Amino acid sequence: MDLSQFDDIRPFEPHELPEAFDRLIADGQFRAVLAAIYPGVPVEAIAQKMRQCKTNLEFQKAFCYDFLKNLLAKASKGCDMDVSAVDTTKCYTFVSNHRDIVLDSALLDVMLIDNGFATDCEIAIGDNLLAAPWIKDLVRVNKSFIVLRSAGIREMLANSKRMSEYMHVVINQKNDNVWIAQREGRAKDSDDRTQSSILKMMAMGGEGSVTERLKQLHIVPLAISYEFDPCDWLKAQEFQLKRDIEGWKKSKADDLLSMKTGIMGYKGRIHYHCAPCIDEWLDTVADAPKGEIFELAAKHIDKEIHKNYRLYANNYIALDKLNGDNANADKYTAEEKAVFEKYLAGQLAKIQLENKDDEFLMNKMLLMYANPAKNQLAALQG
Repeated sequence: MDLSQFDDIRPFEPHELPEAFDRLIADGQFRAVLAAIYPGVPVEAIAQKMRQCKTNLEFQKAFCYDFLKNLLAKASKGCDMDVSAVDTTKCYTFVSNHRDIVLDSALLDVMLIDNGFATDCEIAIGDNLLAAPWIKDLVRVNKSFIVLRSAGIREMLANSKRMSEYMHVVINQKNDNVWIAQREGRAKDSDDRTQSSILKMMAMGGEGSVTERLKQLHIVPLAISYEFDPCDWLKAQEFQLKRDIEGWKKSKADDLLSMKTGIMGYKGRIHYHCAPCIDEWLDTVADAPKGEIFELAAKHIDKEIHKNYRLYANNYIALDKLNGDNANADKYTAEEKAVFEKYLAGQLAKIQLENKDDEFLMNKMLLMYANPAKNQLAALQG
């Protein structure tokens, strides 16, 4: 299997790991991160343990798995996954809603291992998040492949085709899983919708008709539900900055703050839910016009994700507060409502803007929690 055409985007292969480990260990910023994660542990001891890892999966099990388990113990009430709709002996492309820049895919890795899959997954990550050389090295050690975003139209098409071809290689030749978000960037208001352009990109690789190419990737819609979103206040702040400042864009520092807040902040309960693989469903639209297939598939994935959210008291409380009624009052207690209102007030207080619009910001945060409930109700009725 010749992977050389994917050299600048694919994860490191096992024979490339020793050099990547050496670069990481020599990097001052990476050493500072290690000192924060493993206080008092000599760098040499960590380096020795790294060099004993002969594959990417061994590295993940030696370092990332325990780190994430410890993180879940401190920053959540636990994470679980329902895999009853899939065959854990097969490889899939998991297309999920996107809540957290780093953790959505990282926790999926943990859940796949805990639920008996033979391997975890290769992760699609935007090049905008690779703010330093050591981060790029670390994500490629950690089975990530890079989505090249900053390019002209022709270059973008070429990059998309190559990425699609690589995804097909991962599933059908490397026998690994893939994770990709249903859209570019997170849905800041949690109104999760699949971009048909993501599916068009996926169908650039492989062989045969559009449905045959999509079937070769064995797409599984994956619903991710967080009880609390630690970045809710940052997302609300972003909405106001975009509203008030024409052309406002996030900086690399903003991305790093979101990553750190998302990883370290409290998330409550977390649930991952696999819908059935869409291969059989794709047969039902095989005769539709090519352009329509992508739209229909995007809507099908959305419906499957919406149906499989796990909703918490917060979601129903936010929906009732936005609608100004008590339509879902049977889904939560007065105590849960008081706890959530206190939580939102605390998050709102973190926002430091000159012309802070409290009503607008609170409304945006409520929307983030209400939309999953609103979308699930619609999906179950439709």
